[in-house]
Amino acid sequence: MRLDHLSFAAGPDGLAATTDRLGTLLGAEFLDGGNHPRFGTRNMILPLVGDQYVEVVAALDHPASDKAPFGQAVRARTELGGGWLGWVVRVDDMTPVEHRMGRHAVPGNRRRPDGFNLEWKQIGVRGTQADPQLPFVVQWAVPDEQHPSRSGPAALSLGSLEIAGDPARVTQYLGESVLDALTDVEVRWVAPNGMPGIVAATFGTPEGTVRI
Repeated sequence: MRLDHLSFAAGPDGLAATTDRLGTLLGAEFLDGGNHPRFGTRNMILPLVGDQYVEVVAALDHPASDKAPFGQAVRARTELGGGWLGWVVRVDDMTPVEHRMGRHAVPGNRRRPDGFNLEWKQIGVRGTQADPQLPFVVQWAVPDEQHPSRSGPAALSLGSLEIAGDPARVTQYLGESVLDALTDVEVRWVAPNGMPGIVAATFGTPEGTVRI
């Protein structure tokens, strides 16, 4: 289990405006990701070093975004002004996670602009909806070279995360030490002052450290 990506919900001004704003802060350009047809969402991504990435995601005007938990979560966060939606961990075998949570993972896919169909399984979005300090979990069904972090050159790195929450609660939920999943990232856990979840992320850029 390891950190795979961070998810950021677009603001009310839309996906393009949000990625333009973040890209300016980071000195980097987000790449068009494509649509998630099962979830009624669309994303743009920023590859990071270490096989990680950031996605900015927006809900589409589509029935799936009203029905799918991920679409619901994105829409709700956008209506609050946008911002960090959650963090996502990657596993090589989803079966133990399914057994622990007592349900099956759901399939996901996204067709990239180049036509390649990314496929994966995910579980735990409802947990993230209820308690945003909790990650959800993915298992990719594509070769490593097709992972979104390989979609373009990665000049930025994720340096640290500030999470409002309790690592013991997250460990209990995952069934594995959260510290093991976040070994490559400095994490500061703070007491929730309002909504739990990601408060900020710090990135290493060619121009220095940027906190978002």
